[in-house]
Amino acid sequence: MKKTLNVGVVGLGYWGPNLARNFHSLGDCRLKSVCDLREERLKHITSLYPTVSGESDFEKLLQDPELDAIVIATAVHTHFKLAKSSLLAGKHTLIEKPLASSSEQCEELVSIAREKGVVLMVSHTFLYSPAIRKIKEIVDSGDIGDIRYICSRRLNLGIFQSDINVAWDLAPHDISIILHILGERPQSVNCQGSAHITPGIEDVTTMSLQFSKQRSAIIHSSWLDPRKVREMTIVGSKRMIQYDDVALQEKIKIFNARVETPPHYDTFAEFHYAYHHGDIHVPFIKQEEPLKNECQHFIDSIRDNRDPLTSGSKGAEVVRILEASSESLKQNGASVAIQPNSQAQEAAHSSIAPFINSKRPPEKLTANG
Repeated sequence: MKKTLNVGVVGLGYWGPNLARNFHSLGDCRLKSVCDLREERLKHITSLYPTVSGESDFEKLLQDPELDAIVIATAVHTHFKLAKSSLLAGKHTLIEKPLASSSEQCEELVSIAREKGVVLMVSHTFLYSPAIRKIKEIVDSGDIGDIRYICSRRLNLGIFQSDINVAWDLAPHDISIILHILGERPQSVNCQGSAHITPGIEDVTTMSLQFSKQRSAIIHSSWLDPRKVREMTIVGSKRMIQYDDVALQEKIKIFNARVETPPHYDTFAEFHYAYHHGDIHVPFIKQEEPLKNECQHFIDSIRDNRDPLTSGSKGAEVVRILEASSESLKQNGASVAIQPNSQAQEAAHSSIAPFINSKRPPEKLTANG
């Protein structure tokens, strides 16, 4: 009989309650503890789940010998400190995106997890959605041909963050999806943006990622749009995919559309583009909650002693891209090369510094959106 894994959730603001709900619903683990500095949040969650203990002292979770795993859903600037303590205590650790405030911090967390033999996972929830799994399956089958570019829009009105800009808040979702679909890291990034509400914290950004084989991806992120938009278009040489996560039905549409150049021509007068417009196919997508899939994957990864799909290393890759985007913002959109692993560490200290509010106490367990 399998041992029931005991899980604790830290941070009960915006996203923590969703994590608590899902871990509580899983049959092969037990939500044992929740932690937050705010007494009213602890009372609310423990009233929903009477068997769960509420703690305001994070150290009590670290010292609990029965607690196998800790889930961190606090503000980004607290991720590293809390996660490092969790890993050093021998706890399997799941962290809300982004993994940490710098690639240097990410690499230290990955190293500690490896030394301690515990699972380190980042919450890139969209990779656990049936829609993204279907898109990955379609792309890998070669059905849409060679990918030419990807365009993504993630827009809404708020939620405004005080310690990170909109790129660090929203773009990790799109970056993780794009890296997953393309199966490679970008070579460089350009990023431009504006801070309309809070000085020094961009609330609108446009990021451009350059990959090999002349492939590119564009990510538009905003806290200042009137409606919620979660769209991605993947343009292939044979077909095109449109993904709308907000749609209740028909989240994925495959367009049998493409443009071709003539293989041979002698004069410009003989040159004609060939436009192909065919049917639209809407594949069936099973209705599943991505977050529940993610929580189950975390538990399965612990039981199977294997790296999760969204491992600490994958989370570090996303943070390296975010660091380069911050550097590009400071250079008014100039192209910045993506540094691999430790080569990015020197840039790590300066790139996110403008978006971290150093006056906030690092131990405060406020929720990360």
